[in-house]
Amino acid sequence: SHDDMEIILRAAMAAPSANNRQPWHFIVVDDREKMKKITEIHPYSSMLNTASACIVVLGETPDEGGSAYWVQDCAAATENMLLAIANLGLGGVWLGVHPRQEREQGLREIFNIGDDLTPLCVVAVGVPDEHKGKIDRFNAERVYKNSM
Repeated sequence: SHDDMEIILRAAMAAPSANNRQPWHFIVVDDREKMKKITEIHPYSSMLNTASACIVVLGETPDEGGSAYWVQDCAAATENMLLAIANLGLGGVWLGVHPRQEREQGLREIFNIGDDLTPLCVVAVGVPDEHKGKIDRFNAERVYKNSM
């Protein structure tokens, strides 16, 4: 719904960002034709055939005075979106775009994105077909205290 999408985007924009630059921009897509075009340029995006919508996450390309941390900032915003999506009982999938030039270029063409923004990823949003339960990926062998 419109209200759910606003909750998701508010969560994204609540993410931390280097020097509070907030380099993120978002394209909310519910146009079936455009979502279909994404599946033609992104090999792992078949869920967009049935997803309710998707969100293209874009970052401002740094200029000489800009932050080189746009990737981290937009990744934090994306993770916040995924947490909000899960909290709403919806399903979300992060589809990586940057640094794959062919995917970036494909999205630029579909959405008429200028050179001042770079597509980082696409997030599929919808009602999940299945609930996989909690995933525990904790690995104590990857945790160190005070040094390696």
